[in-house]
Amino acid sequence: MEQMMAKYDPEAGFRRLTGILGWIVTILLLGFSLYQLYTSTLDRFSPQVHRSIHLGFALSLAFLLFPASKKRRAKDTKRKFQITWIDGLLASLSVVVGLYWPFNISDLVQRVGRLETMDLLIGVLAIVLVLEATRRVVGIPITIIATVFLLYAYLGPIMPGFLQHRGIGIERIIRTMFFTTEGILGTPLKVSSTFIFLFLLFGAFLVKTGVGQYFNDLAVALTGRRTGGPAKVAIFSSALQGTISGSSVANVVTSGSFTIPMMKKLGYRKEFAGAVEAAASTGGQLMPPIMGAAAFLMVEFIGGITYWEIAKAAAIPALLYFTGIWIMTHFQAKKIGLKGLSKEEMPDRKEVLKKIYLLAPIFVVVILLMSGMSVTRAALWSIVSCIVVGAISKDTRMGPKDFAEALMNGARTAIGVATATACAGIIVGVVTLTGLGLKMAGGLIDLSNGILFFTLFFTMVASIILGMGSPTTANYVITATIAAPALLALDIPDLSAHMFVFYFGIIADITPPVALAAFAAAGVSGGEPLKTGVNSAKLAIAAFIIPYIFVYSPELMMINTTWDQTLWIVFTSVTGMIAIGAAMIGYWMRKTHWLERIICLAAGIMLIYPEGSTDLFGLAVFIGLFALQFFIKRNESEQRPHSAGA
Repeated sequence: MEQMMAKYDPEAGFRRLTGILGWIVTILLLGFSLYQLYTSTLDRFSPQVHRSIHLGFALSLAFLLFPASKKRRAKDTKRKFQITWIDGLLASLSVVVGLYWPFNISDLVQRVGRLETMDLLIGVLAIVLVLEATRRVVGIPITIIATVFLLYAYLGPIMPGFLQHRGIGIERIIRTMFFTTEGILGTPLKVSSTFIFLFLLFGAFLVKTGVGQYFNDLAVALTGRRTGGPAKVAIFSSALQGTISGSSVANVVTSGSFTIPMMKKLGYRKEFAGAVEAAASTGGQLMPPIMGAAAFLMVEFIGGITYWEIAKAAAIPALLYFTGIWIMTHFQAKKIGLKGLSKEEMPDRKEVLKKIYLLAPIFVVVILLMSGMSVTRAALWSIVSCIVVGAISKDTRMGPKDFAEALMNGARTAIGVATATACAGIIVGVVTLTGLGLKMAGGLIDLSNGILFFTLFFTMVASIILGMGSPTTANYVITATIAAPALLALDIPDLSAHMFVFYFGIIADITPPVALAAFAAAGVSGGEPLKTGVNSAKLAIAAFIIPYIFVYSPELMMINTTWDQTLWIVFTSVTGMIAIGAAMIGYWMRKTHWLERIICLAAGIMLIYPEGSTDLFGLAVFIGLFALQFFIKRNESEQRPHSAGA
């Protein structure tokens, strides 16, 4: 599993340091978590100071833990001194950058943006360190995008067409990037250094209490015996894993190493087994309450909206996404005659259900957020609930060593988020300096001739391209900064526009040709990567349809709806997903004709679109198709014994 994680998820490829270096890293990781807990409970520094210290921790740990390349990592494990002198130098310089604001804040504030030579050197160093740390920890795609944006800021006069601008001087670029809250120390890093870190710590404590493994046990106990059981186990466990993970690839490898072999053993093709896990794991990022930590960023980017409103808006779409995958795996199992797990392969359901209390911390965080408690306090109390729940059983009770490991694991996970959000801050800073967001909006609207559907289509394509290879948090920052303004320019509600680009940025992980989650699943299953990606996109068809409905009919996000309207929307939408699933797989109660598949798809889309006339018409078509399938199936069943007797 570690090898697979390191291959497909750069954040998992960290060194296992020992000796003095191991102790240094341990102290830094513990210090990182304890500092974050301190600032969230007892004291508050100024924004620049707090974010700078947060960045300093993340950068120094990045250079100590993550080698310059995979080849370098293999060599470093054989060395007596496990890091190179360059790594040590970069880690030391990261400490200097992280402490520059705390030690010079009075002077920097008094000079009001006027930079001296040392300031310029530190600013350049901060940009270079952020880019290199991001490349090592997160991967090269987002690093390239940020570098291109920096070049764009400077080379504006020679840019073609609507991208042209007057050009930004180097000193102004540096000032914006590190000496304001518009660049590296901007909103993305703000959210990383507050809400996201605490929820990553919450996830680390959940894992230590055994919740991660319990997700799998519960999924098997509830769904293993059903038709195509292992595929449903994958969907159920990945949806739950998504509540504590911010990485599609990490979801795939951790739960897929357990579910994919089961699916293959049952009879699913390698590519389909991998696709189920990839689609379900990617959907974990769309799953409330945490949504891969992007929900907290959305609060900051949209403004004037609460976290709970975002989580509520994401609930029905997430339900439809997983319903679609569930239905399609069920129809696929029926189509090829697969059953569930045998009784011998099943865990003792009573024993599994006895440990249902392990899910309490997840309910705690949801209830606290629903009650209106601040996100920070909700996260802190949720961490406390993990410790309390873990203490119930001897197997999950946390001792001092477990507590320290949870703090270290949370901090280690935060390195990738901090570097990615700092790098995304560079992109946001350039957009702010150059007005690129408005330029891109104008370009997309001109390209679509102002027609809403075509603007949505081109924004979808842009979001998928921008989202390729980026982790969830950076993914959302980039798409919200560059792609969302095109929709906002057409007076589309903020939440609809941001959810639209968020969805398409996320499903880039399962959209060929760059489908990292699908490729990771293919690595586990042994299937062909591109075919796995195509199957993943097919299973996740809901994610390609639902965002359009966000825009045309926000009722799907429970905006301005009553409870009875919401229940009707859920009923018609789930019914619609059954029809779409039958269309995509080519099976319902029996194999469907191509014309039936087209009618199923049309009926499904009409049912998902929340409007009275389309709902009624779609429901009538659905009932007609259901009756047709039922009677043909019954006639075929009656004729088989007759034919056998003849």
